[in-house]
Amino acid sequence: MKPQQRYTSAELSRAITIERAIRSVTELRQTAISLEEELADLLQKTSPACRESAYNLVHYLAIRRHDLRELQRELIRLGLSSLGRMEAHVMASLDAVLGTLYRLDQRPIPSDLEQEAPITFAVGSALLAENAVAILGPSPKQHNTRVMVTIPSEAAHDPKIIYNLLAQGMNVMRINCAHDHPEAWEKMILNLRAAQRQLGKSCRISFDLAGPKLRTEQIEPGPELIKCKPTRNVLGQVIKPEKIYFTSQPHTLPDKNNVIPIQGNLLELAKVEDQIRLTDTRGSRRFLNVIEVNKTTCICESNKTTYLVSDTKLSLYRGKKLIAKDTVTQISPQPQAITLAEGDSLLIIQGEILGKSAVLDEQGNLIQPACIGCSLPEVFRDVKIGERIFFDDGKIAGIIREVFENRFRVEITSVVNGKDKLKSEKGINLPDTTLNLPALTEKDIQDLEFIAQFGDMVALSFVQQPEDIEQLITELKRAGGEHLGIILKIENQQAFDQLPRLLLTAMQHPPLAVMVARGDLGVELGFERLSEVQEEILWLCEAAHIPVIWATQVLESLAKGGMPSRAEVTDAAMGSRAECVMLNKGAYIDKALQFLCDVLGRMQAHQDKKTSMLRKLSISDL
Repeated sequence: MKPQQRYTSAELSRAITIERAIRSVTELRQTAISLEEELADLLQKTSPACRESAYNLVHYLAIRRHDLRELQRELIRLGLSSLGRMEAHVMASLDAVLGTLYRLDQRPIPSDLEQEAPITFAVGSALLAENAVAILGPSPKQHNTRVMVTIPSEAAHDPKIIYNLLAQGMNVMRINCAHDHPEAWEKMILNLRAAQRQLGKSCRISFDLAGPKLRTEQIEPGPELIKCKPTRNVLGQVIKPEKIYFTSQPHTLPDKNNVIPIQGNLLELAKVEDQIRLTDTRGSRRFLNVIEVNKTTCICESNKTTYLVSDTKLSLYRGKKLIAKDTVTQISPQPQAITLAEGDSLLIIQGEILGKSAVLDEQGNLIQPACIGCSLPEVFRDVKIGERIFFDDGKIAGIIREVFENRFRVEITSVVNGKDKLKSEKGINLPDTTLNLPALTEKDIQDLEFIAQFGDMVALSFVQQPEDIEQLITELKRAGGEHLGIILKIENQQAFDQLPRLLLTAMQHPPLAVMVARGDLGVELGFERLSEVQEEILWLCEAAHIPVIWATQVLESLAKGGMPSRAEVTDAAMGSRAECVMLNKGAYIDKALQFLCDVLGRMQAHQDKKTSMLRKLSISDL
């Protein structure tokens, strides 16, 4: 009789761990297959080009319904993969781990594990790369992550803007259909085509549909006045004169506070070093030095604060000689804002009303609360008492306390710095409210006619449910835009909650990508959850082999102010895990683009999706 084999406690513990791991991984594998069978009808609707990716996504979703942490610890102790990087090749990862566990246990491998999974390790990574190229174009030589840049309105009239962006690394030009008009968009595209020919570079064009944006309406205008004020130091000394632009064509200049419309009589006669003299609203005499002149604009500098209104008289002098006279024409009313603090009430009113600040008596008691309109009448049908509301990217927060037929009252509960100003055209977020709105507006449907002719991809704003995507696909077919790629903008609570079904629905119409719109998403879900949520979106998209666009406030301080914050630099580096990073427009967008491309190039050698790449470290030598 053969003596019974004796095990040490360590060997016995290891054998038990292996057996438990085999059982757990087998159950996970069966769970994935069961969900695939359950969703068979939905999976069959996906495009054949996306079918295997759709299966992989469903397998991943099935497994992530379970807490895998204890299993992962056991696999790590056995020296095996922890399944922490299985997104792109779920079944292949399970089969590889399960096969190794059987070998460790010296048991025959089941026949179904011997068959190669459709999405192998190599195929999973390759599919994501191919899908990224299909919608976003080839990646640059320096790094795998493309850069999308939002184009400012001025680019329609200034070809240098797009030329410089393309030269410095822009791979996708983004046009926001919420701004400008088709004529301006076409000029931007013509400028891009010219730059492409000159530089020999390719660049895709993406259009963002405006969607049913929920924003504050106009506020009662202020005086028709422009205040031009030089920059002073703490001692009150002028360190930078203020530039004032007297022009006969104000619409051709960038949006500046000190663009003054004039009749234009002095433009043909003015020369550098001439002087424009005037009396401002306070009766103060002002002498402005001419520093630049062209056919439409005379640019002056002033060392003193100047208040200008319509019909202000201007005199052009050369030395002591009067050369010409001119007049300021119609100055637009200055935009106003409503000041709000914690505890204040704000009425949101339906209809075309002008917002007003609160009315107080001489003792400071409230006579009438502040009020403002909002852009979507459907809101008044859907909001409920107790729901949260946010304004201006979450800077002002409140709770809905009363709801009436055509208005509701908000109690302001939180304001940045205790007090802030609410302006017109600022975003409104209602994270607790189910808004019954179509994702496509009449304007969006009209814009699709243009986009189908000139675009490479279209971004669907305010997507909430699969039906929104189906409507877009239908309208694309009608407009002859079946060739367009689709970008799903995930920017609200409903879109995040519905993300798996949104992805499976969009996989009926490849190519596609997902944009993580972190501005609205942070407000809707809470900034404390944003890091977690954007990780989950990255995971699901990798499982579906769908490229991700990392968007909103990337290097915003640098793009707008010329200097990045420390946190923004780290955030930009995190963007290397996506297939594309989006930059918004700003005065220093060229600088931000150069900086981002440099960061992405440096991170290329360190990070590939979730995997840290272990190149030689320059600090490793002792």
